[in-house]
Amino acid sequence: MADKRANRVVMGEPDQSSEPAKPQSRILLVTGMLGAGKTTALRELEDLGWESIDNFPIRLLDRLVGGDGNDHPLAIGFDCRTRGFVPAEIIEQVKRWVEDDGLAITTLFLDCAGHELERRFNETRRRHFLAGDLPVSSGIAAERELLAPLRRWADVLIDTTDFSTNDLKQTIREQFRQTAPQQMTVTVSSFGFSRGKPPTADLVFDMRYLDNPHWEESLREQTGLDAPVGEFIERSAVFASTFDKIRALLLELLPRYAEQGKAYVNIAFGCTGGRHRSVYTAEKMAQVLREGGFSPTVLHRNLGSRAEDLVEGTQQP
Repeated sequence: MADKRANRVVMGEPDQSSEPAKPQSRILLVTGMLGAGKTTALRELEDLGWESIDNFPIRLLDRLVGGDGNDHPLAIGFDCRTRGFVPAEIIEQVKRWVEDDGLAITTLFLDCAGHELERRFNETRRRHFLAGDLPVSSGIAAERELLAPLRRWADVLIDTTDFSTNDLKQTIREQFRQTAPQQMTVTVSSFGFSRGKPPTADLVFDMRYLDNPHWEESLREQTGLDAPVGEFIERSAVFASTFDKIRALLLELLPRYAEQGKAYVNIAFGCTGGRHRSVYTAEKMAQVLREGGFSPTVLHRNLGSRAEDLVEGTQQP
């Protein structure tokens, strides 16, 4: 899949060597053929942290772009339906903006083969804006002729003919995530099964296979944050080997989640009461993830509960 997408990105990352070191505003103009994926691209950019505006009137662009500088990147979508859409005039307008050293402007053009655009229009039963009473192929041909100057002039050209929606999203991430201010948020949490599993957890690890410190009189009122509890858990014959396996799994999965554009990942460790085994493991795993380049937030759902309030039952895990 990666090779297919690479072959369809006709032009790569825009050359940033001539851009100012600290531009006041970063602007991405997103245009292209109707049905080629502009809406999907704008939504993905929004998920990456860009402010996104679609079909903004061309005559108002000067006021929007020429406003006070903003560190937040801005993506502006427009196409043949946009009021005041004249490609030659848009190109000249952008050239004037580029003369302003406070602006870093990139133009993205989304293209698609005519036969695939026809299929998409027929599948969704939408009428092409320029077709009128003629077949959709006539509207596509007229639009392609109208947009030809923008296509030739664009900094980045992506052909979505063979793309699924997910392919386009991943390509947008690869092209523009370096300028996105947000990164994937990782949360490592502990909880007690006696109070129910956390509904938002993506990955749940059950630590009840370990000996329970609750049944040690001297450890019952302590928690996984206390050294004696940690020492008790570490003495388990299986803790080290299982912890290493979980660590290896997470260090492999988290980068893959990031590649897929997942914004939040919640890793939850559970034990019976949520005060000993799960707390210690969550703290230890968070430290490992920090060493692996992540910045996890640590939450302990049931740490504040009193030991006698938890449903430990008989001496079971």
